Amino acid sequence: MSGALSHIRVLDLSRVLAGPWAGQIFGDFGAEVIKVERPGSGDDTRHWGPPYIKDAEGNDSREAAYFQSANRNKQSLTLDFTQSEGQRLIRELVAQCDVLLENFKVGGLAAYGLDYESLKAINPRLIYCSITGFGQSGPYAKRAGYDFMIQGLGGLMSLTGRPEGEEGAGPMKVGVALTDILTGLYATVGVLAALNQREQSGVGQHIDVALLDVQVACLANQAMNYLATGVSPKRLGNAHPNIVPYQDFPSADGNFILAVGNDGQFRKFCEVAGIASLADDPRFVTNRARVAHRAELIPLLRQATVFKTTAQWIEQLEKAGVPCGPINDLQQVFADPQVQARGLRLDLPNALGSSTPQVASPLRLSATPVAYRSAPPLLGQHTEALLQRLLGMSETQIAELREAGVI
Repeated sequence: MSGALSHIRVLDLSRVLAGPWAGQIFGDFGAEVIKVERPGSGDDTRHWGPPYIKDAEGNDSREAAYFQSANRNKQSLTLDFTQSEGQRLIRELVAQCDVLLENFKVGGLAAYGLDYESLKAINPRLIYCSITGFGQSGPYAKRAGYDFMIQGLGGLMSLTGRPEGEEGAGPMKVGVALTDILTGLYATVGVLAALNQREQSGVGQHIDVALLDVQVACLANQAMNYLATGVSPKRLGNAHPNIVPYQDFPSADGNFILAVGNDGQFRKFCEVAGIASLADDPRFVTNRARVAHRAELIPLLRQATVFKTTAQWIEQLEKAGVPCGPINDLQQVFADPQVQARGLRLDLPNALGSSTPQVASPLRLSATPVAYRSAPPLLGQHTEALLQRLLGMSETQIAELREAGVI
């Protein structure tokens, strides 16, 4: 059965993470995704190692694990579009594509005649998605933007980390490049919306996606907490600004997460913990009261939670209907029976003669399921095949381009 986007061809000029993440999602949905890379070096993340993928002999290859996280179901075409002949080839490809993804600095592609205005003259149906740090307008538009600095500038780090006064206090970035990932998701949503609108209008459009915009938009309830009060939220460690108790607690052999979402769950937790009287204490009887008296309640709960192991808490609280869970490292994550049952780890045969481990898509479509057709490609793996199939080029013509350094 063909994928939901098997009728779509994507020209992916993006590098690193946000753009490639979007491109991988399109590939998972069945779209043909052509990843355009610099001859000789390719995407920056090909070199962001160690660790590296193993080859058939079990040795480290030159394929960084980072690159493998965002580039499956793609074909790699090496092409130097700083040369006029490379620009011509991009234009010929654009004429046959539905979507173009790029994350160059604002105006960077205009110097090569590969900006939206130039390319829509060739293909009016083109959906052109630009991903930048700060967007196509505003005083920061020409600045480069990276996930780490955007997490700081966009407020996320002011909310992440231990509270002031505690050991280890200070702003902290999230452990993965979350702003890049979210930007890739928003870019995907925008392109899908534009493709749907094109079915009605017959024409494409330009999509402007900025890491800073996405980061601010994803502050969610914390942004509204500020907008509603004019007071900037502070770091709370693992605690929740609007719900108590909703954080990590010590157990007899480690730590676990307690995620009480309502007053009934709090009462059940107190019963399991042997501190039922706290559920009738006026300071703690409602969530509003518990938030107001957080500093008094949390130490009392921490005194109670240390008398059972994490496994005991999870078993007993699950029976009582109180949300809770362990704090797993990644080895424990991929060994978890639920993760295994959902097939979240998979292995794809690669061009190295080995296999590439992958994290499966979280999307489950009943009629057009995600298909894992190919591992992330080697640099330039599909260059000749693409030029022959899409542009009708001969082996002689391709050899001349290679000799000239265009591919």
